Amino acid sequence: MRILLIEDDLSVAEYIVKGLRESGYQVEHAADGKSGLVKATTEEFDALIVDRMLPNVDGLTIIQTLRAANDATPALILSALGEVDDRVKGLKAGGDDYLVKPFAFAELLARIEVILRRHESSSAVTRLKVADLEMDLLAHKVTRGGETFNLQPREYKLLEYLMRHAGQVVTRTMLLENVWDYHFDPQTNVIDVHISRLRQKVDKGFDRQLLNTVRGAGYMLDDSQ
Repeated sequence: MRILLIEDDLSVAEYIVKGLRESGYQVEHAADGKSGLVKATTEEFDALIVDRMLPNVDGLTIIQTLRAANDATPALILSALGEVDDRVKGLKAGGDDYLVKPFAFAELLARIEVILRRHESSSAVTRLKVADLEMDLLAHKVTRGGETFNLQPREYKLLEYLMRHAGQVVTRTMLLENVWDYHFDPQTNVIDVHISRLRQKVDKGFDRQLLNTVRGAGYMLDDSQ
């Protein structure tokens, strides 16, 4: 496994590089944002560890640039900024996780392992199917009974999460954390609005309803009927 560390604090970088190499990873280090972005876009890495505040090009810009180029390499953001709004900005920029400085190396290692497993798992699946509802993850296409649906990006992400958890009750908190990537007011109706729109597209006109509300618990995409 090759990891790119983009970190301008040399003492922190040495600490991370030493620990990762002792844990069996190959590590490349870039000491500023510009050289880090060049490495990230010209070489193959299994994961990125990116400091948020970097000279030349900041960490969030690096990740946003990669995501805009459809580069899904998992990225862990490091930052001394630990407020909720700071973490939200990092996740919305395309980061897969956010770790606040100072940190224990054991936690950094565990978080890297998690995002690598998550990426490996999602990369292995190219098609999701629940009853006659199908999602082609490569073509970004959704069909039911041969009929193609046009989904907005958030609707697509919501449906993908529900399909990956088909047959399970998915709570509002799970959706807020995994589809929206941050916490809304628990009383917000943003989920209900998107579920309603999604149901109109995937269930309307079909005899069998797949997207169900589990009263007091959440939602379930159910193909057991």
